[in-house]
Amino acid sequence: MTPSEVMTIVIFYHLSGYKCFKYYYQQGILKTWRSFFPNAVSYNRFIEIKKMVNPALYMFVHLCCRGTKTGIYYIDSTKLPVCDNRRIHSHKVFKDIANRGKTSTGWFYGLKLHLIINENGELMAFCFTSGNVSDNNKEVVRQLSEGLSGALFGDAGYVSGTLLEELYKQGITLMTKLRKNMKNKLISMENKYYLKKRSLVETVIDLMKYICNIWHTRHRSIDNCFSNMLGAMAAYSFFDHLPSIAPFNNKRKIALS
Repeated sequence: MTPSEVMTIVIFYHLSGYKCFKYYYQQGILKTWRSFFPNAVSYNRFIEIKKMVNPALYMFVHLCCRGTKTGIYYIDSTKLPVCDNRRIHSHKVFKDIANRGKTSTGWFYGLKLHLIINENGELMAFCFTSGNVSDNNKEVVRQLSEGLSGALFGDAGYVSGTLLEELYKQGITLMTKLRKNMKNKLISMENKYYLKKRSLVETVIDLMKYICNIWHTRHRSIDNCFSNMLGAMAAYSFFDHLPSIAPFNNKRKIALS
């Protein structure tokens, strides 16, 4: 099988509606869609070779699935647990790269996906870290926002004075929700409008989790894990309709005040 065929199968799995990759490959690829993949190998052999296309799959997502630079961006992160919390001490597959982390929903053991999207729901940048890396980690945010300029909206987890200054020097204005112990700040009605629409990035993450199956806790190898996650992100970019928000209109001032 050619690398392009392998990548196509990996990505299409997340759009096929199947929840089990083995069933998808054996019933879908080897039977229903066999005419599209005449050189398809056995399931066991495919699992061995699909990890070889991970570098190409990463470059495809990074270069071909990125959206348009619009100047309005949203940043967020989500947990990617690799096992149930009750199995942390016996888990061995990700012991070298996974860590315990905490989100608003509690503790978990695994990795984190950090991403930036634009107001049209298009993926702009992403990276994976261990679970104990904070949202406002300067190195992570700097890497994600490289090459971007404009307004960046996030939740209270991105509140950081030094991060705000560094991004401002880069040409990015960071605006976040205020914590309870913070004073109100004056912002324009346009920025207030876009800040109120920050749930857009959470909608994108939910689509990746529950439609594209990026959230999976029973991986048997690190290579297959990243193959699944990259395939899910590539599949998201092929959606016919992405979640988006309407442009700011001055007539909405009354509703936002």
